Amino acid sequence: MLFQLDLNATDKLEPVFASFWKERNRKSDARGRVFTEAMVRGVLSHQAEIDAYLAGIAEHWAVGRMGAIERNVIRLAIYEMRHCDDVPPVVSINEAIDLAKYFSSSESGRFVNGILDRVRKDVKRPPRRPASKPHG
Repeated sequence: MLFQLDLNATDKLEPVFASFWKERNRKSDARGRVFTEAMVRGVLSHQAEIDAYLAGIAEHWAVGRMGAIERNVIRLAIYEMRHCDDVPPVVSINEAIDLAKYFSSSESGRFVNGILDRVRKDVKRPPRRPASKPHG
């Protein structure tokens, strides 16, 4: 969804969500949908802050020059590391690397890892433990 919204921006997320789930033509559990949509909303609501931060740590890379897949995978991981205290930073990094490799290439995984390792160093909490107990 983040990739799609990056290329086709809109303020109306509900139709995007409905279309996304319909196109996948599969039933997903309500928890998965709620989680996914919350993450998308979170990234989008903090996108300007995330992009400014990313621009400052991505040496020799303008955010707009990054591949759309890599850019959005990194945005998601930065959002998690900076705003989701119940997710250990290394989990965010590992999931981002896996997503980049799956949707792009192994080189993308290395690029994402390099960027997110810099982010991890700025996160003021343990890299392998959540800062708080999970909600719910």
